[in-house]
Amino acid sequence: MSLLAGDFVVPQKSADAADDAAELSRLEARVPPLLSVIAGMVDFTGFVTLGHIFTAHVTGNIVLAAVVAVDGGSFHWAQLFAIPVFMLALATVWLIAQASGRHGTMLARLLLRVQFLVLAALLIFSVITKPSADPAGLRAGAAAMMAVSAMACQYALLRLAVPGAISTAVMTGNLASAVLSAMDLLTARAPLLPHDATPLNRSLQRLLGFILGCVVAAAAVSLVKDWAWSFPAALAAAALVVR
Repeated sequence: MSLLAGDFVVPQKSADAADDAAELSRLEARVPPLLSVIAGMVDFTGFVTLGHIFTAHVTGNIVLAAVVAVDGGSFHWAQLFAIPVFMLALATVWLIAQASGRHGTMLARLLLRVQFLVLAALLIFSVITKPSADPAGLRAGAAAMMAVSAMACQYALLRLAVPGAISTAVMTGNLASAVLSAMDLLTARAPLLPHDATPLNRSLQRLLGFILGCVVAAAAVSLVKDWAWSFPAALAAAALVVR
């Protein structure tokens, strides 16, 4: 009887693993394009309303700080704080993932909720304190750090829970992948990219999604100012129900 029970458990575990792999594959196909739009919105809104701080492309803040150091001009302390805050947020998300004991789709759902909560907190903070009224002030810096933390959660989500997904925030790699993939498709010779390289359509999805996010954020900032943060928060909520 125990042998029969053991024989039944093995196929059941295999079936569960197959189901989880299938769901993770669907998640990888459907959620990252939405995350790209969110990243574009967050990066544009943060840069325009919070004192020219990159909240997704965080290393760009080093260039901005260096330009100020060389040419002079107004300096925002958050431009330098963005990188250590990003690193601290990544470490925090890793600790959350480690403590949860979750993997795959279950971990992805958890980290999507964390990203939504951070963006929702950013929206509430911005509506109450109006950080865009003083882009060089403390409130704007605090809002920028919250936006950076939300993007760190998005980076960690993809690396820890959906390792097959490509970046949804920094677009340089996606642009390079799209151009190189297009060149391989157009050539009559053997392609140069490896077979497991990022497909052209996936790179274009991320790139176009990010651009769409920037366009929507531009319209939102011009119309509703600090309420523009409601758009990435709403999309983050929508990502929670994607199946």
